[in-house]
Amino acid sequence: MAKRFISSPSESISLKFGEASVELLTDFLVNLNKRNKDNLNSLSQCSGNFKDERLVEYIFLMTKELRLDPLAAYHAAELLQRFMVRHLTDLLTARSPPGAAADPLISLEDALFDRLKEKFPLIIFSCVQLASKLSLHSHIIDNNTAVQFLHSLGHSVSKQTLVESELMVLKGLEFRLNAPNPLTYVEILLEVLAHNEPSISLEHLYHLSHYVLQFISLQRSAIFDALLVTTTQCVSPSREQREKFVTVTEDYMLLGVGVIAVASFILYGREWKQVVGELSHITGISRRSISDFAHVTLMHIVKGSFSLTST
Repeated sequence: MAKRFISSPSESISLKFGEASVELLTDFLVNLNKRNKDNLNSLSQCSGNFKDERLVEYIFLMTKELRLDPLAAYHAAELLQRFMVRHLTDLLTARSPPGAAADPLISLEDALFDRLKEKFPLIIFSCVQLASKLSLHSHIIDNNTAVQFLHSLGHSVSKQTLVESELMVLKGLEFRLNAPNPLTYVEILLEVLAHNEPSISLEHLYHLSHYVLQFISLQRSAIFDALLVTTTQCVSPSREQREKFVTVTEDYMLLGVGVIAVASFILYGREWKQVVGELSHITGISRRSISDFAHVTLMHIVKGSFSLTST
């Protein structure tokens, strides 16, 4: 896997590929594939609801301001999604929240929203802070830094409140924080690709893949809506088709190969077929599926129609 060497958070990151053994890469890939399948087999109705582009952008900007590794941003987004689904489920299945019975005209959902809307920015920050503690490549956000940062955003909180919010998220996640995130899939797939195709220079491909993944994350709804239309060959997909398509929007292995395919097309042009073929061989995902994903993404990048040479 790509190694980062950092002497301070503000310095640039240098990378080395090809240092992991074949056995280690195989174990990583098998494990990620299993976790991806397990996740797809246990999706909830709220899957993806808290990956709204505005939330993701907010997390990206926050981690950039705090000089955290990009991996922390994607990890924080995963923690937020998982925590909020669990938290809302617990609230909705519990008794009505305080204040709901005082006014029968206030619905349960409205009461829950009122309880959460003031806490939500702090919940997001707690996910970022936890992600920073899990990243070996970033400095940890201590509570002094956290209080100052939140104050700069207009949120006045105490250190005790920070600790309570962080503990709430930890308990909500049952202290299971090692959630796979899209960047991990991209990095492992690139490492395997580098081993299988040593002629491909991955330094530029790696950096460009970062930008492509960020673009897709910030254009998530538009890109996957277009991919749904492409897949179903239906301009107005039915509700049932949209519900089934959630397994595609949450498929990180597909996202990983799609990101690398887009980056390789931008860098190598027609030679991208070699990369797509190898990615298909590595993951078992069809060339057609990878090409469709790349085509839709490139259309949004250039903001217009786009043609790919048939693979």
